[in-house]
Amino acid sequence: MENQDTKFGFTQFSEVWNGRLAMLGFVIGIATELLTGQGILSQLGLM
Repeated sequence: MENQDTKFGFTQFSEVWNGRLAMLGFVIGIATELLTGQGILSQLGLM
């Protein structure tokens, strides 16, 4: 039996939130690129 109270490790709960935060970061990165006209590496001064 799986303990549903555990929120640590590779659980369904953590994987869902990891995916949601990854999608949010991707959308923010694209929006920042569109608003500034520069890529993320240019904004960080790496290119």
